[in-house]
Amino acid sequence: MDIVILAVVIAVVLLGTLGGLVVGSRRKKQLPPPPPAAPDITAPPAEPHVGDEAETPRDEPRRTIEEVDLPGGPATAVEEPPVIEELPPTVIEVPEPTAGRLVRLRARLSRSQNALGKGLLTLLSREHLDDDTWEEIEDILITADVGVQPTQELVESLRERVRVLGTRTPQELRGLLREELLKLVGTDLDRTVKTEPEGRKPGIVMVVGVNGTGKTTTTGKLARVLVADGNTVVLGAADTFRAAAADQLQTWGERVGAHTVRGPEGGDPASVAFDAVKEGKELGSDVVLIDTAGRLHTKTGLMDELGKVKRVVEKHAPLDEVLLVLDATTGQNGLVQARVFAEVVAITGIVLTKLDGTAKGGIVIAVQRELGVPVKLIGLGEGADDLAPFEPEAFVDALIGE
Repeated sequence: MDIVILAVVIAVVLLGTLGGLVVGSRRKKQLPPPPPAAPDITAPPAEPHVGDEAETPRDEPRRTIEEVDLPGGPATAVEEPPVIEELPPTVIEVPEPTAGRLVRLRARLSRSQNALGKGLLTLLSREHLDDDTWEEIEDILITADVGVQPTQELVESLRERVRVLGTRTPQELRGLLREELLKLVGTDLDRTVKTEPEGRKPGIVMVVGVNGTGKTTTTGKLARVLVADGNTVVLGAADTFRAAAADQLQTWGERVGAHTVRGPEGGDPASVAFDAVKEGKELGSDVVLIDTAGRLHTKTGLMDELGKVKRVVEKHAPLDEVLLVLDATTGQNGLVQARVFAEVVAITGIVLTKLDGTAKGGIVIAVQRELGVPVKLIGLGEGADDLAPFEPEAFVDALIGE
């Protein structure tokens, strides 16, 4: 009996064990597969900041606004205007009118020239005018670069008039001196700068002179004078030996709207002058101003070349003016320069520069006597509008401080 019970127990245990194995096997089959290994997670790309450009995946080409379909229909192509680099505009200046310009500048002239007039009036006011006094008067005039011959003429005329007059009030003496100075300066000379030839255009003006006299600057200022009087101007930069000369002249021209013709550095000055006149004719300009190289008057070859410039220009038309620029502070040396230039080209007028910086205003009288041509323009400072037509009355009044 006991054996039967033991066998039953053993059988139950075995059945239970086998049933657990089967159930375990089935559970294993029903379990879901294990999750895959977690991929490497990288940080998401940062949002672009304002003003930054969002990145486009490398395998996807960047699309333009025209290729993107927007809600409501196809995108309208937006044309971006071309980027144009803006240059600063050239400011064209309006020159000061030339009428009465010397009168406006008279105060500046009188400050530098008063020594001559005051010295003469002081001597003439002495109670007794003996020979020594008249010699002092001559010394003042010669020191002021009036010249020996004009000085002698002035002194002789004054002595005679003072002797006849007898009494000499300051006002009478000033009047006498003014009349005699006006005779020497000349009130009947034609001081017009010839720029309007009859029956043709343009008027042709050539400017000559030694380096350092302010020749190129004077040419630029003369362009302002002509523009202020209603003329159109072409500038010829025939001073090809100084690199800065053409640049300087072009700058002067741009300020007033004048066209500048220039050539290569070291090129043929006559060719530049010829082209300038040609362009002046084609443009219908009123005046062509030709700035020439400031040749040393001792260099014969260079002076001959200046003559060549004149001859080449005259293949177009005759020169209407040849203006010689002289530095008023050079005195007698300026007269030497004037003689040599007059031998090469027919000088028709004189421009005296730096007249505000010297007490030697008598150079006006001396150079006119030397060349037999009038002073037409005078420079009274560094300003753009400090070139003035020469007016004898205003000049003499500035000398004697009236």
